[in-house]
Amino acid sequence: MDKNTITGMVLIFIVLIVFSYLSRPSQEQLAAQQHYYDSIAQVEKRAAELQAKAEAALANEREMASKDSTSLFFNATQGTEQLVSIENNLAKLTLSTKGGSLYSATLKDYMSQDKVTPVTLFEGQEVSLNYLLYNSKGVMETSDYYFTPVNQSENAVTMRLQADASSYVDFTYAMRPDTYLVDLTIQAVGMNGKLASTNNHIDIEWKQKARQIEKGYTYENRLAQLTYKTDDDVEEMSATGDDSEDVKETVTWVAFKNQFFSAVMISDAGFNDTKLNSKMEERNSGYIKDYAADMNTVFDPSGNVPTEMHFYFGPNHYKILSALDDGREKDWDMQRLVYLGWPVIRWINQFFTINVFDWLSKLGLGMGIVLLLMTLIVKIVILPTTWKTYMSSAKMKALKPKVDEINAKYPNEADAMKKQQEIMTMYSQYRVSPMGGCLPMIIQFPILMALFMFVPSAIELRQQSFLWADDLSTYDAFVTFPFNIPFLGDHLSLFCVLMCITNLLYMMYNMKMQDTGANPSMAAMKYMNYIMPVVFLFILNDYPSGLNYYYFLSTLISVATMAWMRYSTDDAKLLAQLEANKKDPKEMRKSGFQARLEAMQKQQEELQRQRNNKH
Repeated sequence: MDKNTITGMVLIFIVLIVFSYLSRPSQEQLAAQQHYYDSIAQVEKRAAELQAKAEAALANEREMASKDSTSLFFNATQGTEQLVSIENNLAKLTLSTKGGSLYSATLKDYMSQDKVTPVTLFEGQEVSLNYLLYNSKGVMETSDYYFTPVNQSENAVTMRLQADASSYVDFTYAMRPDTYLVDLTIQAVGMNGKLASTNNHIDIEWKQKARQIEKGYTYENRLAQLTYKTDDDVEEMSATGDDSEDVKETVTWVAFKNQFFSAVMISDAGFNDTKLNSKMEERNSGYIKDYAADMNTVFDPSGNVPTEMHFYFGPNHYKILSALDDGREKDWDMQRLVYLGWPVIRWINQFFTINVFDWLSKLGLGMGIVLLLMTLIVKIVILPTTWKTYMSSAKMKALKPKVDEINAKYPNEADAMKKQQEIMTMYSQYRVSPMGGCLPMIIQFPILMALFMFVPSAIELRQQSFLWADDLSTYDAFVTFPFNIPFLGDHLSLFCVLMCITNLLYMMYNMKMQDTGANPSMAAMKYMNYIMPVVFLFILNDYPSGLNYYYFLSTLISVATMAWMRYSTDDAKLLAQLEANKKDPKEMRKSGFQARLEAMQKQQEELQRQRNNKH
């Protein structure tokens, strides 16, 4: 890939950044939009108030009806909330007798930001799980009733919704050892004639406010997404804004995902009529997303066939999630909760990066050293393509005097086609391709990007310190500001600064290797590359320190590799070698590109001849 192509790509990137900044709405526009939305909200609020007043006269009747002694679960309408816990060696799940459902989920092996208390995914009002049952009198919501815990043990409990002594619905929660899975079985007993026999499904309303568990709100928010699996693929909703979706296909599981942890609901029979909603939460609110899922799954009111479901409350760890598919006829593919990049990059991470990373981690090395070794291994793997790219550039540089001679031979723009054809012929004679460095660069790009995508999702880096960074999974606030700087934030990451400095040195080294000649515009365009490291500072300052550390190491090794290759290359010997390999023009076959250039040149000459004849 030649210097002009690189410069063009850099300029396009800078233009996109500047355009995004300039096209932001002004404060006045934002205020006007907010006023508009506030007006709509006031109208809707007023309409709701009027509706509430219209229904106020019937409120007492409704309340009495709900407590009518003839209602199915009348005895369960009164009670006192109690908390019941079950646990295994990895997690603790607390259930509430009010609604017979989730109250809190705590992971024993992972610590909160204080590094003292275990991670709690949700607690109390942060979670809501409601099941809807039906009979001839209408709908019964489990959240309205008090359940009775029965058959309780350390790792299992049945929450019973009692209709009478012989009629009830059981919700049995069971945790197996060495897994973050919780099995849920719903079964009706003696409910024939009491539940609608024609209604073969149970509706589920699940909501959760996802806590901000990590220090970096920006990056955790970027990787926190409502994710679900259909028969076709794993789908992700927007992580950068509010989003909602009505899913027509059958859904295997729905995940309320944080950066490193997830709460997942799974159905063996699948969910149908699924409606999903994800809302952003404000910075400093303590939360990052507000998730909601409404759906239904099969339910047998006769109780002959129980409804089987599962929860996963645990880490987004690739191998832990992959192991959940062991022995299953149909894979859950929950390892996709760990973001590893686009398909090609994801495959490299699955089969290469993760396995090498695990092997190095088992040696007992610190994560900073593991990342260093990983970077060296990646650089060694791509060294042959790096050398080929460099040699292509070195050959082009060695032939630049000959290109300059051809440029001087055709100073007029009308001869541009002839000039290009002659340059291409000259390159062919010396067996040099202007695109010779692009293919090796394309081959090495996915390998380089694989580690770049893997590091932010690697829970192994969470709360692992290295040098001045106390947590490689989030930014290293080497300097903290008492105010917020636009785009930069309220801190400065030292690893990010080092990464930008090494990128600047890399650009400067490349500039020295390129001869700008007498063309001042080309020189100015090339020096625009110096802006890129500054842009990186604003983009990557909030990124995990482990990622900036990897980028710093990668660039530093690239500078050292480039210096070594430059030192080991003799331009005079290279030119002599090219001269020795030069083909006889009579023996050359024209490439397809050259043939097209020649045809275009002849067409242009014919058009010029016709214009001259007219005059």
